[in-house]
Amino acid sequence: MIPAQDAVNSRAQTRTGLSLLIIGIILIAGNLRAPLTAVGPIVGEIRGETGISNTWAGMMTTLPLLAFALLSPLSPRIARRMGMEHTLFAGLIVLLAGILMRSLPSIATLFAGTALIGIAIALSNVLVPALIKRDFPNNVGTMTGIYSVSMNLCAAVASGVSIPISQGLGLGWRGALGSWALLAIVSLAVWLPLLRSRQRPQAAQTYAAAKSDSLWRSPLAWQITLFMGLQSLFFYVNISWLPAIFQERGMSAVSAGWMISIMQFASLPANFFIPILAGRRSDQRGLAVAVASLFIAGYLGLLLTDVPWLVPLWVILVGIGSGSSFGLSIMFFALRTKSVQQSAELSGMAQSFGYLLAAVGPTLFGFIHDATGGWTVPLILLLVAGSGLLFVGLKAGKYGYVTAAADKEVEAAKGNR
Repeated sequence: MIPAQDAVNSRAQTRTGLSLLIIGIILIAGNLRAPLTAVGPIVGEIRGETGISNTWAGMMTTLPLLAFALLSPLSPRIARRMGMEHTLFAGLIVLLAGILMRSLPSIATLFAGTALIGIAIALSNVLVPALIKRDFPNNVGTMTGIYSVSMNLCAAVASGVSIPISQGLGLGWRGALGSWALLAIVSLAVWLPLLRSRQRPQAAQTYAAAKSDSLWRSPLAWQITLFMGLQSLFFYVNISWLPAIFQERGMSAVSAGWMISIMQFASLPANFFIPILAGRRSDQRGLAVAVASLFIAGYLGLLLTDVPWLVPLWVILVGIGSGSSFGLSIMFFALRTKSVQQSAELSGMAQSFGYLLAAVGPTLFGFIHDATGGWTVPLILLLVAGSGLLFVGLKAGKYGYVTAAADKEVEAAKGNR
């Protein structure tokens, strides 16, 4: 029997099957952020019609992040039982159910549907990087770039079309949120034939899974986890509070919203090219330094200068840093592991902690703003976090594998016998 980490799914050996798989990955990526970023522009409409408070409105962002944190470590175990394709397909079904439920005329279904969406996205967040490592072992960087760009492009589009759908087409906020069910349905249609070529879990995968418990004791795994967590913190703090910072400095709400759009679109080239660059070298410490430097320069500019025409420059630097750090963190799941199953386990571990940190970040920074009455201390903390990203990036970017320490311990134990 061929070990799972050395096997390429037979489906991917045919041109038609390979093309279908690539389309399937792009469609899943499109589903991973759009249902979440579509909420922000119409949150005022939702509050006005439902009567919920700002705190409960914030839960529409926090609930999915908590679901990411709680379910991410379980996703590889579910995939071991069901198979990766079947788990991704099931995730799309749950996503569709959540989108439809969220659009029903009930506050209870609004939050229940939001929770389901978070559960569904958590599965794919963890498994798609492992799927890419399995079926595209020679093109991990390119496929990771395509995956990252697809995810973030749809996220940016979702932010932009919510108001036109809700107000321009007269469908209301429920129609704007429910419209993303169409993408989920198309994705299900594409993934259905892919189920027939499911690669069943093998003994090698089970063995890798047994060894994966050591990830929680691996310093390298924790360095990658912290890198993932800090870049997630930056992203969700940015989309939550940068508009407020700009508006307090005299920028209009429309202009502040455009700054966030500029930030997201600036991230797209980096989303694509950084994984490719990372995949072509064994050591990614130089890329980690560049990524952290972009964040530090952008936040330092926002802290020290209040010149309106410079704001787009700082936002673009932060946007490029955001896209670069996300692409690099996803690549670490493939580059620092020896097997597909281990890649999924590392992805689950890193995303569990990462999204937990992301869920805490916006609330913490809002609290600090309220306590200090300004944005100076929160921006200083972002600079400190940028320095932390630099430190763990230098560790995570060094060539090696997450099991290296554990393997050495095993070998040492054997030598002592």
